[in-house]
Amino acid sequence: MSSVPGFNRIIVVGAGPSGLLLTLLLVQNGIDVTLLDQQSDLDTNPRATHYAAPAMFELNRAGVGDDLRARGFLPAGVSWRNIDGEILASLDANVLGDDPDRMTCLPLDQLGQILKEHVAKQDKAKVLFHHKVISLGQDDQEAWVVVDTPNGKHTFKADYIVGCDGANSQIRKSLFGDWEFPGKTWDQQIVATNTYYDFDKYGWNDSNFIVHPEHWFMAARITKDGLWRVTYGEKAGLSPEELIARQPEKFRQMLPGHPGPDGYKIKNFSPYKVHQRLAKSMRVGRFLLAADAAHLCNPFGGMGLTGGIVDVGNLFDCLKGIYDNKADPTILDKYSAIRREKYLDIVDPISSANLTRLFELDPARAVELDPFFQMAQKASTDEKFSRELQNHVKNLQHDFTQYYSSGEEAEIH
Repeated sequence: MSSVPGFNRIIVVGAGPSGLLLTLLLVQNGIDVTLLDQQSDLDTNPRATHYAAPAMFELNRAGVGDDLRARGFLPAGVSWRNIDGEILASLDANVLGDDPDRMTCLPLDQLGQILKEHVAKQDKAKVLFHHKVISLGQDDQEAWVVVDTPNGKHTFKADYIVGCDGANSQIRKSLFGDWEFPGKTWDQQIVATNTYYDFDKYGWNDSNFIVHPEHWFMAARITKDGLWRVTYGEKAGLSPEELIARQPEKFRQMLPGHPGPDGYKIKNFSPYKVHQRLAKSMRVGRFLLAADAAHLCNPFGGMGLTGGIVDVGNLFDCLKGIYDNKADPTILDKYSAIRREKYLDIVDPISSANLTRLFELDPARAVELDPFFQMAQKASTDEKFSRELQNHVKNLQHDFTQYYSSGEEAEIH
């Protein structure tokens, strides 16, 4: 292996968890990274919460898994129910035992803080907030971004630039155009809340999906102090004011015990639209995309969060291979092709099914009609099959070290 690195510097745009994780993996391996973000600090909005096994593999090898487990918890399992709370099917996560990659739950903003703390200990990382990308360019030798800063416009140059700047990615828009993000927006209106309510009193699982044509929803424990994410479907076309006005009656109809407004405490209330979208490519020359900058899906089942973190780990392996002169830059074309394929073959169909089975199925015939429910029922009496079913999500992973020219595997930290 050549002692001269295959490149000198990476720029990562977007200091969300995906950008921070990529930065951490790269600098831990001696690669200089400048991380740019247009905000003044990390996003503190509560968003996704559940990290499935492929995501935990990447977080563990970055050295943050123990911190994540200490601040979060291991969900006991998931149940699908009808509106009366009756269980249609369940999966018991405890059959996975002490697997270090077992699904872990922690609000995404808290993972961001953990990653920021780890990045701050690395002298190869430079993190710059208040730096907004406004344009970009590249040639045969380097890529660059023009950035608005508190001290005027500056140009930052690197060998590769990675857009980890989320659903509204400026990197993606600059590469493909503001409106070029193929896919669809769901007709269904989604309302996400963070709510304190005593689901334990009713024997509910740590994660629950309710199948009902009108009052479909998800209720999942997200912190150890009893905060739950309650995300539900609403009629399309309602204003934010109308959604707020309808919330008490929705909760009375949906939640076990049919509580009034004095029976729970809502900390956050966020209506939003959900999308299934995939960029035309995740590589354009020296520019690369990962996570939400490259693809979006609805939040039911956590496929977007997990898939995005796996993007980051795979991209790290590709870049490290180039840096260590074990791979040439064409490995980045494989990154784009394979990660897009994983979205099309796994993330999109599974996340879409996770959503539609909640409102399209007749709850009285759900098990009869849905093959997934039939598999979940089999899993309830067959631990080996249950482990296989729950670990199916590991198909999101891909070993890019197999394309290294020396045949050696990347060093795992």
